[in-house]
Amino acid sequence: MPNSKPLIPKGLRPGSRIGIAAPAGHFNPDKFATGIKVLENSGFKPFIPSRLTTRKGYLAGSDIHRAEMIQRLFADPSVDAILCARGGYGSMRILPLLDFAAIRNNPKIFIGFSDITALLTVLYTRCALVTYHGPVVTSLGMASTRTGASLTAAVSCDQRITIEPQNGFVLKPGAAVGPVIGGNLTILSHLLGTPFMPRYDGHLLFLEDCDEKPYRIDRMLTQMRISGCLDGITGLFLGEFKDCGSIDMIKAIITDIFQDMTIPIMGGFNIGHGRTNLTLPIGLLARLDTESRLLSYQEPAVS
Repeated sequence: MPNSKPLIPKGLRPGSRIGIAAPAGHFNPDKFATGIKVLENSGFKPFIPSRLTTRKGYLAGSDIHRAEMIQRLFADPSVDAILCARGGYGSMRILPLLDFAAIRNNPKIFIGFSDITALLTVLYTRCALVTYHGPVVTSLGMASTRTGASLTAAVSCDQRITIEPQNGFVLKPGAAVGPVIGGNLTILSHLLGTPFMPRYDGHLLFLEDCDEKPYRIDRMLTQMRISGCLDGITGLFLGEFKDCGSIDMIKAIITDIFQDMTIPIMGGFNIGHGRTNLTLPIGLLARLDTESRLLSYQEPAVS
């Protein structure tokens, strides 16, 4: 956990310039074009760097190419925010290549989810930068209106965000406060044992995933519990577990693995791989309350 106060990026305004990065997999050009139109219709000006469509196998170019793209966008004073084109796979590969001091000196909004979890958590833990778990360009065209509205509100409004799960459920009652950390379970579990594994103690942990069988969800969570990395979390809340088996099975796995922890656990948040993917600031102080069934941030998501 960063020792310094989190860096809350400046909020966006109509006409703000959003740089597009591709730190992971290559992307579908039609879905990308549709997402760019959504950004433009929301009043933003997308900036598409040269060679964004570079490909190397299943990746959007070489590791050095993808890392340098991130660095250039953070360093460019004309870019107000960075939105990832797609998840897929590849973000972990560029972590050793990033200049975190340079990024910290040029803080700005950074948005993505799924594989981008690796960057969201590491930019927070290494740079103390508040990041934003939200849609990527290729998911925006198919997303619900709530997704777009949530993204715009999170990055442009200086009001405190409150998120209520549409189909909320409580596995353990209670209330807890802490900075929010987390994202895709698969990515977080694969950061274990690396120099980039975040510290979770004192945090509210958020988890989501897609296309993972229940036994794999169990295996990843068990590995994290046995490692001890989750011992100090203050609370746990769950987003979408799309195509991961029945929700009752997911509930049973979570309840079993966290049975010895006296923390509030709540699920049903529309965050992750569903059509509605609400934007969730990472690194910002929030309160999880199972009685009111709310996640309430204690400070605005942008400065």
